[in-house]
Formats: sequence, C-alpha cells, structure tokens
Amino acid sequence: MEINMNSDTIAAIATAMSPSGIGIIRISGDEALAVIDRIYCSKNSNKKLSECKSHTIHYGYIYDYNELIDEVMVLIMKAPNSYTREDTVEIDCHGGVYVMKRILETVIKYGARPAEPGEFTKRAFLNGRIDLTQAESVIEVINAKNDYALKSSLNQLKGSIHEDVKKIRDEIIYEIAFIESALDDPEHISLEGYPEKLHKIVDKEVENVDKLLKTFDNGRILKEGINTVIVGKPNAGKSSLLNVLVGQEKAIVTEIAGTTRDVLEEQINLNGITLNVMDTAGIRNTSDVVEKIGVDRARSYAANADLVIYVIDASTNLDENDYEIMKLLQDKKSIVLLNKSDLDIKVTPADVNKYLDTKIISISAKHNKGIDEFEDTIKEMFFRGEVTFNDEVYSINVRQKNSLQIVLNYLKQVNQSIEDGMAEDFFSIDLMGAYEELGKIIGESVEDDLVEEIFSKFCMGK
Repeated sequence: MEINMNSDTIAAIATAMSPSGIGIIRISGDEALAVIDRIYCSKNSNKKLSECKSHTIHYGYIYDYNELIDEVMVLIMKAPNSYTREDTVEIDCHGGVYVMKRILETVIKYGARPAEPGEFTKRAFLNGRIDLTQAESVIEVINAKNDYALKSSLNQLKGSIHEDVKKIRDEIIYEIAFIESALDDPEHISLEGYPEKLHKIVDKEVENVDKLLKTFDNGRILKEGINTVIVGKPNAGKSSLLNVLVGQEKAIVTEIAGTTRDVLEEQINLNGITLNVMDTAGIRNTSDVVEKIGVDRARSYAANADLVIYVIDASTNLDENDYEIMKLLQDKKSIVLLNKSDLDIKVTPADVNKYLDTKIISISAKHNKGIDEFEDTIKEMFFRGEVTFNDEVYSINVRQKNSLQIVLNYLKQVNQSIEDGMAEDFFSIDLMGAYEELGKIIGESVEDDLVEEIFSKFCMGK
C-alpha cells in the first residue's frame, strides 16, 4: 500500500543534537495520539493521552514495551489547533543525545516515520496555516544573525509580504474580471475611456511592486551582513582596528610594514548590525611577490564591497599610495578613519576632502578613541530613514525578487499595450500573467519541485 506522504505520521528531534538540559521530540499526523498512547505511561494512572484535552501537558514516562526510556513531559495539541493543523505531540525529555535518539527510535517503532527536513513547516503550508512567504521566514528567523534580521523575519512571519502581495493580486483580478465581463457583454458594460483609467491603476501597482523590490538590498544587508573591507597603506592601523572591533587579537600587529599578506575575515555585530569584515594587505607599490598578490586581492575586494573603511595614518603625510586608494574609492560607500590621532597630526579631514566626499572620523585604535562614533556612522549610513521597526518592516528573498521582476515586466507590458492602442483582451492576458506570478510568491500556484526545494533547506524537526 502506498503511503500518503502528506498525511502519514512523522517524527523528528526538534532540538539541537548536542547535550543540553531538555530535548524535544515532535510528532505530527493522524496517528500521533495513537503512537504516544502506545509508549506513554503516567505515574499514577493508565490514562490515554488521546482522551485528554488539547493543549495540556502531562508528566510520565516513555516505555519501549517493558523497558523504561526516560522520564518526560508530554504536550498534546489536537488538530486543527497546532503548528501543522494536524494532531501534534511534543515529548520534552532529558537533553542527552542518546536518550533523544532512543525516544525517537521508539516513536518510529510504534507507528511514525522519520520526518524530512522542513516537513513540519511544509505541512503547515500545505494545510493552509501559513503561506509560502511565511514558511520561508521560519528558516530566516532560525538563521537570524542580529536584532534587525530577527525583527524583519518575524514581521514576514506575521504575513507582511502576504498582505501586500494579496492587495496587488486583488486589484489585478478585479480589472481582469471587468475586462472579461465587458468583452462578453459589450451592450451593458462599456470600455470607453477604460484604457486611460487602467493605465493609472497599473502605474500605481508598478509603484507597489517597486516598493517591494527595494526591500531586497536592505534585506540582504539585514540578514547576511554588510560586506566590509578595511583598506589602507601598510602599518596604518587596519589590523589594530579589526582587533578592536572583534574584541580580541585576531590579526597580528607589529611595527613592521606589510605584516598582513592575505585577507583576514571576521563577522562582527555592531549595534545589532552584522559586518562581514575583511582586513586586507596594505596597498602600496611593492616588489615582494607574495605581498603584491595580497595587494591585488585588497583592490579586488574593495571594488566589490558594500562598505570600504579606509584607514589613514594621520601621523604621516599623504603620498602616492594614498592618492591611488582614494581614486579606488570614488563612487563607493566609504568611511575614512584618521588613525593615530593621539600622535602629532599631519593629515586633517580637509586634506582628505580634497579627493573624497565622504564621512571622516578621527580615531585611535590603540586607545579605542572614536570607535563609538564610527559604529554610529555605519548604522546611519545604511539605515537612514530606510528601516524602522513598525509593522511594515520586512524584506524579500531572491525567489520573491525574481517573481516580482516578472510581475513588473507584465505590468509594464500592459501599459505598453495601452499606449500602442491594442485591443483590451491583450491587457487581460498580461494582467493574468502578473496575477499568476504573484500567486507563486505566496504559494497559491506553485510547482511541487519548487516546494520541495524550499523546504529541503530547513533543519530537521522544523
């Protein structure tokens, strides 16, 4: 007999596979309550958990026939009031790796099967509890690296993207219905002047789609971090700055110029913002073959960075190497740090402003001076008026971005057809294309292979 993979009973360890205080084994499906009845025994009675009220927790023991496995607490959640909208059981046991595996083996032995990665959330989606954007946000919540990313993902989990996409879809389907009705019944429904009206409506929806698309870059920064490169001449204090930001000595700091030969990478959290920081070799003309490779890499990383931090030794005069670096930073988001400001100053902000129009901060990496101002500047540069944490905060992912680009093309084609004086049925065709593509974003019309690809990225037990 073929098993229905979307209705049979699944089980998995929902907590990390490492020793901890508590471990959780999750069971979901039509037989979840029957399975727990076969292996659970209360302390003072023979009550069946399947007969207990939903959303209650029970103290007892897990047995494999006559063998005691562990002392547990069992949470009962009956359909449809559960994460998957199925009967769900969660076993809270001691958090040893072996005991969690033994309980899972017992659960499987008595009627469940091992869950696939992301299968609990997949069932929540297939059973209509969440849409596809909310399902994707679940893993983003799990993987959030900072406060901003977490808040963004939680807002998406609440349905922020779903609501905006649904509003656009509702507007489009209304216009499709009007066009089709008018074409079917021209005697009673007139299309006179309608193309001009539709043009304005589509213009509005193009703006709404553009607004969603603009969240992508902010979202990448929120979730993945700001790709940041530290550049400067040898011995300017780049490695010292990295060590200050990291909070420990990761980079070797000496008085010898050219100590850093390759790229050092660290992930740093500043005020809730993640920086993917790369400390590069000092940029200068050199005949040293190894150092030259490091210098070339520094230039390459700087060219592709979200943010470049240019460290200048303010106690020495600018030279041709500085001018080369400043030329490299033209049209890049950058911050100039005048390091060693505790020494005799020979480079001022005015000297740098002749060549670069950017934020300049005097610091001393050695004495931790000016670092707070530097951190505040990074936050301001990337989130000035663009990100606030109200109910509208969210960011789209790559899949959603690609679909929105297709939607945008359909809408622009509608306007082009209007401007070219095409028949109204041409409007309907492209509007329907936009409507269906929006449906793919929220999961109302999506291929099985895409669903499998999305949920395969989840961790086991979620």
